[in-house]
Amino acid sequence: MAKKKKTEENPNGTQYEAMFLLGSSASAEPEKGIDICRGIIERHGGQIMVIKKWDERKLAYEISGQKRGTYVISYFTAPGAAVAAVERDVKLSEEILRVLVLKADHLNLDEMKSVEPQPIQVREERPQTWDRPPLGAEDRIPRPSNFERGADRNRPPRRDEAEMGAGKE
Repeated sequence: MAKKKKTEENPNGTQYEAMFLLGSSASAEPEKGIDICRGIIERHGGQIMVIKKWDERKLAYEISGQKRGTYVISYFTAPGAAVAAVERDVKLSEEILRVLVLKADHLNLDEMKSVEPQPIQVREERPQTWDRPPLGAEDRIPRPSNFERGADRNRPPRRDEAEMGAGKE
């Protein structure tokens, strides 16, 4: 059986990255939203390394009736049991809509401080006609009428027409 590779444990706990999504009310007072996130992490034994407002964006779909949200990113160290407690407090909070907590052992302090939101990529629109050139009046062929196509010739009456009878009102 293979032995597990033992890594050096941080005495404060594991290093985590948490992205909090706050409602649109946090955009008016971003410091209040940051303080709420800081309080949740510190309440469960976490030590904040970096915390800042990341961005304010339109949400892809409504969450709790909110169409816009403010993102707060934080890097902290905490014992493993604290992550579940942080997520539970977020679910109980009315100000915070969502949270995503990930391990961030691979990042150093300079990388954490330099994190910035990526610009929103505008999707390239596809032309409606794709590769076909538009049809001009001279390119259009007149369609034959139903009679010319033979739809009405020698056609027996439909069943509902026969049942109704011709001329009965």
